[in-house]
Amino acid sequence: MPSFCFKISKTVFDELQVSFVETTMDGIQVAKEIRCNLGDEVPILLISAYDWSEFEAEAREAGISGFISKPLFKSTLYHALRQYIDTETEHDQILNQSIDLSGRRILLAEDNELNWEVANELLSDLGVELDWAEDGRVCLDKFQKSLQGYYDAILMDIRMPHMTGYEATKAIRGLNHPDALSIPIIAMSADAFSDDIQHCLECGMNAHIAKPIDIIELTRLLKRYLNN
Repeated sequence: MPSFCFKISKTVFDELQVSFVETTMDGIQVAKEIRCNLGDEVPILLISAYDWSEFEAEAREAGISGFISKPLFKSTLYHALRQYIDTETEHDQILNQSIDLSGRRILLAEDNELNWEVANELLSDLGVELDWAEDGRVCLDKFQKSLQGYYDAILMDIRMPHMTGYEATKAIRGLNHPDALSIPIIAMSADAFSDDIQHCLECGMNAHIAKPIDIIELTRLLKRYLNN
């Protein structure tokens, strides 16, 4: 069965080298061979859709360090690798600065499920409760039906089916809702030129953050608007 090694970007994992084995029970033999060649320094993670408990003892004996279940998401990979990092990541530094957003409820308009998974994983560490809207129209509907003060902020993707982030923001600002004009709306977009940012502001958004999302910058923005 195949195995593969690669290096993660230094900005995230400080060039941490990890060996992954994507397999079922045959991966245990592959892990033994990898361990013989690489020694005990490099962690070996098993990727499988099977129940880890059924073969954990044998896998550990073969030198496998840990397990990641399928389907594999970026968020699960991130958290699986964090335990093998010797130095603090910027995300961990934020958590250690007593930044507490517990109880804050944010409406996330995002049509990409993977982006939703990653955002939910990262922001949940800060105590944020995320409510997912799969497109701009769903976002508008959820906000319109919400009670006053239910949502603390909206994270708005720009390019979505049925209703864009621009259209959804304009519609929200025009609602007869007690929070329509005051709720912070932060744009999320890969379009990060000055004209794009200006367009977001003209549509009624408070701020803009570029994709892929920088969790450090997003946290600063949330603290800025939620502490007002």
